[in-house]
Amino acid sequence: MMNGNRRLDIVLALGAAALTLVPWYRIEGGFFGFGWLADFPSGAQTAPGLLQIFTHGRTWLVGVLLLFAVGCLARGMCHPMRRGLVLAAAGGLGLLFLAAQGLAIGFAGWTWTISEALFGTLSDGQPSMGAGAALMAQVFVLLFAFGLAERGAMKGDAFIVGAISTLVFLVAVFVFYPIGSMFIGAVQDFDGSFNPTDFVRNLQDPGIWSLGCVLGAEVCGVAWRTLFLAIMTALGSTLLGLAFALVATRTRFPFKKGLRLLTVLPIITPPFVIGLALTLLFGRAGVVTEALSSLFGVEPGRWLYGMTGIWIAQVLSFTPISFLVLIGVVEGVSPSMEEASQTLRADRWRTFRRVSLPLMKPGLANAFLIGFIESMADFGNPLVLGGSHGVLSTEIFFAVVGSQNDPARAAVLAIVLLCFTLSAFLAQRFWLSGKNFATVTGKGDSGAHLALPRGLSIGVHAVVIPWMVFTLVVYGMILVGGFVKTWGLDNSLTLDHYARAFSVGFDNGGIAWTGVAWNSFWTTMEIALISAPLTAIVGLLTAYIIVRQKFAGRNVFEFALMMSFAIPGTVIGVSYIMAFNLPPVEMTGSALILVACFVFRNMPVGVRGGIAAMSQLDKSLDEASLTLRAGSFRTIRKVILPLLRPAINAALVYSFVRAITSISAVIFLVSAEYNMATSYIVGLVENGEYGVAIAYSSMLIVVMITVITGFQLLVGERRLRRENRVAGLSQTSPISVRQEKTA
Repeated sequence: MMNGNRRLDIVLALGAAALTLVPWYRIEGGFFGFGWLADFPSGAQTAPGLLQIFTHGRTWLVGVLLLFAVGCLARGMCHPMRRGLVLAAAGGLGLLFLAAQGLAIGFAGWTWTISEALFGTLSDGQPSMGAGAALMAQVFVLLFAFGLAERGAMKGDAFIVGAISTLVFLVAVFVFYPIGSMFIGAVQDFDGSFNPTDFVRNLQDPGIWSLGCVLGAEVCGVAWRTLFLAIMTALGSTLLGLAFALVATRTRFPFKKGLRLLTVLPIITPPFVIGLALTLLFGRAGVVTEALSSLFGVEPGRWLYGMTGIWIAQVLSFTPISFLVLIGVVEGVSPSMEEASQTLRADRWRTFRRVSLPLMKPGLANAFLIGFIESMADFGNPLVLGGSHGVLSTEIFFAVVGSQNDPARAAVLAIVLLCFTLSAFLAQRFWLSGKNFATVTGKGDSGAHLALPRGLSIGVHAVVIPWMVFTLVVYGMILVGGFVKTWGLDNSLTLDHYARAFSVGFDNGGIAWTGVAWNSFWTTMEIALISAPLTAIVGLLTAYIIVRQKFAGRNVFEFALMMSFAIPGTVIGVSYIMAFNLPPVEMTGSALILVACFVFRNMPVGVRGGIAAMSQLDKSLDEASLTLRAGSFRTIRKVILPLLRPAINAALVYSFVRAITSISAVIFLVSAEYNMATSYIVGLVENGEYGVAIAYSSMLIVVMITVITGFQLLVGERRLRRENRVAGLSQTSPISVRQEKTA
């Protein structure tokens, strides 16, 4: 009871601070700039909530004050069940009221016509919510959670209930609210009134749904082009990934380490760089094009700029991801099942086709889904190679930032894109549901994997070796392209591109970052290093709750989190722009919107990695800690986290790399003050400065490798057993065996 009161006292103190010590509304110059202190607390923009009510006439905030007061009064109640009921009611109603008044009242007054009809006109509106309102929202969430814990939810564990409530609140704000805003914005007029005219007009646009290419015309609609490209990319990357996995696990290929190294490179490469390298190879002034022209008199063509070029770039980009998904699945097929098939007189080809391949279905389905979604969301390669053949992601971009300036069209295209990806996501779950593919059991399985049929072995080698060579040539072009003056015109070597991007000088006795790329580089590093730990924390905490706790709606909660993975980055970018550009939450142009985007876009990977690692930890470890009177928070910190180091490292590395290489969502969210590296490189490519763009990309690859190594050293390795460190014991003695068994 004492710990519960202490927690409640801290939350109530935070609520009091939110009303009296922190600006309630958004500060234009940024809260952490602390420029608001000069005008605090009397200024209309910087005043805390209490003064906004009594000095600046924002009387609608009285409801927030009264519901917080109810929570304070509940602190003195003695009966736990009644106190829990009052706390939960005060927290839940307070959160709903805070959201409702924020949505209903904008800069100029009421935003809803029904509100004006019910309550009359408002003489003044309100800015977007700021630090005070955000802190009060979290206070109401915790009051609601503590009330449920008082009433016995999750065995009265306030930390677990508070974590679940906070995660649900954050996912609702940063995933479902933006998507909902995008759907609503598609049927709204500029003044906020309901007007589905633009939505219907755009939805019926032949440019989206035309099947002209089937009927003999030049092109199909952008929706069908994008869908066809995604299916072909998913098929190509899945088949190539399977071929790579079979070569790496079922053959005596001598360069297996080099093969695995090639799988890492595309993951830490900015997504449009491969398209840029293909341009340097096969563009009108590319190396291969020039060679064919001089040797055989072949006229330079534009075949690369279209769906073919995009497909090649996407398969190059996404095959390594498919390989990483499939290699574990291929290795996990039980050798004993293959041996049983041969014992029943099946040959190697029949065994592979009827036994091994069906057991790889989960991996194949996941690899196909990832390739499909990544192709749908890809923005950089279509931008570089698309030419006049745009896809949904680029069409959305030009509808928002181009001369069209048609947010309704962008919303319709984003909805079409979202429907395609969610359909693939649901189809994959439906295909695999109710089927068991388990081959790894507690029983020993010491057999060797069956060798591939001779024809299949020759086939996969014939595919993998040329593809490896092609990949090496593409990355060689990326490396060389930064040291060439003007590709195709002046191929003399130079360091000018690196000097222009990353030159350093001295001014007034200090270092001056004079290169044009430094500003976006430091911004990218800052945001990536902030978002990576937050992504890991949120993802692993969510994984702990899903695996270790049982509560109503757990499956829905997990599915909702994983659904955010199926939402393409382009849709995320558009939805964030439409949701966070106006009250109640305004974040556009700030670093906060980029951090929020990265955390909730990349969180599902941390969740899945955490679930996989947590499922290997016996629950008796948690129970032993709880039996010794440690709370859930201490159990997580002292017992669970040290055993999750591989998952922590994977979440940190993935979120950091994705924060640097992401482009599809970032392109909509950057500003002049906070410009990310990928967005800056896209600008260089559009201006034809290929050398500087490649130099910048090469620098990012080096930095990512360095930081990834640093993460691995910082997190450390997981130790699952105690080692005997007694000097002189070169062999295991009976004493050391007994020590290890005891440990």
